[in-house]
Amino acid sequence: MKNIGLKDADSAAPYIDTGLLTGWLNRTDLARELTLSVDTLQRWETRRIGPPCVRVGRKVLYRMEAVRDWLRDQEARKAGVSRAVAGRR
Repeated sequence: MKNIGLKDADSAAPYIDTGLLTGWLNRTDLARELTLSVDTLQRWETRRIGPPCVRVGRKVLYRMEAVRDWLRDQEARKAGVSRAVAGRR
């Protein structure tokens, strides 16, 4: 007879997607999507210059729509600076 430990019993349970976190990314997934390191996202959070995030216990979650808005804002800032510099020349 095979003994099953608690760890084995938990991993044997099927994963059920409840859809609760649909539209949210964890830090690792966002870093992979933006081709950044997890450390970069941590530094941005500390400096408050990165995409908005929410902490749930030790997990850090990013709402996809908020990240898209943050990216658009970054793009608009860069385009705005370019126009201002071009106007001075």
